[in-house]
Amino acid sequence: MSDSRDSHEIPSAGVSTSRDAADAMEKVSSELYDLIGIKGRTANTQPGVKECGGKDRDKYFSIFHPWDLTPASTSTAELEGVLERLKQELPQHGWKVVEYGRDTSMNKNLSLTADNDEKKVSVKLGAHAKDNPPSLGLMVVSGCYQIPDGKQIERF
Repeated sequence: MSDSRDSHEIPSAGVSTSRDAADAMEKVSSELYDLIGIKGRTANTQPGVKECGGKDRDKYFSIFHPWDLTPASTSTAELEGVLERLKQELPQHGWKVVEYGRDTSMNKNLSLTADNDEKKVSVKLGAHAKDNPPSLGLMVVSGCYQIPDGKQIERF
């Protein structure tokens, strides 16, 4: 996510409880699932809470949501084609593709990273096409939230 002051600083995502922020993150993950456009089995993972680097851990937090999609029947070419299509389609849905290409793993998986500045969310997708079974891995991460006054951050 870009920030006009410092590109390495996690942008503010506003004020929220950790439960409400996690619910928002699940909604973003669901929207991404719809954009992926292939059916399959998804890992039943829940969002988690982490610290915002360099900020008071009692006042600031970020939400992360890792999940995988194992397609019902998709070839290596089709799985990588999903990332190619998303590279073109994500910008039409408020996302900016900031990185696209092969990763440094032994399998040289195709990966894509995109930011949604409006939602203060970033996603990294990896097509693990050579795995058995092939899968699409996602890591969705929010900007940095501040807990409302009088509330405590729930860590889950």
